[in-house]
Amino acid sequence: MRIKLKLASSAPPAPSLPFTLVSLCGAGLAIAITAWLSQASGAVWLMAPFGASCVLAFGLPDSPLAQPRSIIGGHMVTTLVGLLVWYTLGHDWWAQALAVGLALMAMQHTRTLHAPAGANPLLVMSVQPSLAFLLTPVLAGSLVIVAVAWVMNNLRQRGSYPRYWW
Repeated sequence: MRIKLKLASSAPPAPSLPFTLVSLCGAGLAIAITAWLSQASGAVWLMAPFGASCVLAFGLPDSPLAQPRSIIGGHMVTTLVGLLVWYTLGHDWWAQALAVGLALMAMQHTRTLHAPAGANPLLVMSVQPSLAFLLTPVLAGSLVIVAVAWVMNNLRQRGSYPRYWW
């Protein structure tokens, strides 16, 4: 008896140079704006998960995970979950695990799934911020990323982004 193994198909083709150049400019601009606003205002506008959000917003702009609903909503929902768990249960290892699980569940039920936002409960547990963290950096930074994604992706192809707003 011969067993025939089917090898996985090859990786998708690389995007075009113009697509990757717009991705480079979009991600760089979104992070530059949030970093500059942090420096200029003295408020935090930038957090590490935003780098991963830029990968989706500029590298895979057609993905449901890259739409404004997911970027803004996902970051807001998961941060709120992280804050609620931290304020009620503390930041022990089991509370961190619970917060990430609850955040995933909340994103699924609110249809705001955004993979980078899954890191937010852990960020909250590490930084232990006030509720104002929801406004800046979370909401403010998410809005910057979506605004830059709207401009850059539509420069690449008019009317291409977003696929839906909310």
